Amino acid sequence: MEAVVNKSFTENLGKKLNSLKSKNLYLKDFFNTWDKTGDELEIVLTVADALKSLRGGNFSTKIFDSGLGVSIFRDQSTRTRFSFSSACNLLGLQVQDFDEGKSQVAHGETVRETAVMISFMADIIGIRDDMYIGKGVAFMNEVAAALDEGYKKEVLPQRPSIINLQSDVDHPTQSMADLLHLSNHFGGLENLKGKKLAMTWAYSPAYGKPLSVPQAIIGLMTRFGMDVVLAHPEGYEVMPEVENIAEENAKNQVGSFKKSNDMKEAFLNADIVYPKSWAPFEAMKERSLLFEKNDAEGISKLEHELLKQNAEHQNWTCSEELMKTTKDQNALYMHCLPADITGVSCEKGEVDEDVFEKYRVPLYKEASYKPYIIAAMILLSRFPDGNAVLNNLQKDKQNRVRYL
Repeated sequence: MEAVVNKSFTENLGKKLNSLKSKNLYLKDFFNTWDKTGDELEIVLTVADALKSLRGGNFSTKIFDSGLGVSIFRDQSTRTRFSFSSACNLLGLQVQDFDEGKSQVAHGETVRETAVMISFMADIIGIRDDMYIGKGVAFMNEVAAALDEGYKKEVLPQRPSIINLQSDVDHPTQSMADLLHLSNHFGGLENLKGKKLAMTWAYSPAYGKPLSVPQAIIGLMTRFGMDVVLAHPEGYEVMPEVENIAEENAKNQVGSFKKSNDMKEAFLNADIVYPKSWAPFEAMKERSLLFEKNDAEGISKLEHELLKQNAEHQNWTCSEELMKTTKDQNALYMHCLPADITGVSCEKGEVDEDVFEKYRVPLYKEASYKPYIIAAMILLSRFPDGNAVLNNLQKDKQNRVRYL
């Protein structure tokens, strides 16, 4: 199988990369999308598209001969875990999953010590820590500080970059994958301006789901001139500082950011709908305090109260009837997955089975962009000129599958 890739496509990608400016990606961490410039976000999207095209054309994209991609998952994961492993493998890095239960953490090893010990040959560290408000970003910053010190004191030969695979505040790899999906679906980022996106709470029989997905969506999509509506029942607010970011983005990009307590209002004439359950911000803050106190009884009581509160809003579900109120009765349904599907994964959930089945393939396509987004973040954090790297991969003409 000879490596083949659309020449005009890659030339256009190269021109786009050359037209964009990046100052904050090379040798940097990627924690929140709002820490990056618009050009830097577009560069990630462009490189992700290029890597996807190269692999589709049977080009090898192994830019590392050796090295580790270390994953630290402090919460359960399927899509993001495999996306990180796929991204590392795509670029030639071997993945080592750091399992705290099998480490010396239980014997008192500090975060500072752990961070250095796992980084002697690491190029990238992916961290997911999203369960407790005030903890995820703090943990990532603690790891980052330890790496800075280790490199400065010449213990580490290089300082690995960190990618946020989901924190208590943002989920940049998910929202960037969603953005790439939207860009390709609507024919370019420029076509997203004026599109109405409804980021709405939806009922779930579970409690304690992170706020980072809705916050990631409102914090990113408002950067591209979209009309974003955040809808939820009263009492299910997200972090006010992220709402402020979304409001400021909307002002700067001539889009809009509105809040509503009415799911029907949010869905009306929407181009995109994103119904997803999350826990109330205030309740999650309380849960974090109880966790610090090791108050298992208090956590159990809070869980009972939140499940009871959720049950009062079972009408907040994505139904075929509600989808008919969207623009042309045909809005794009999105979800980070897994969704709570009524009659399938639960008795009553975020979305009806007929709606989910209608959009199942587009949902899988949405998820398929995440490995390439993560790979693009890795590439751009380790190489100063992403376009040169991509051009060299094409010139080398190394087949990924070599003997077909």
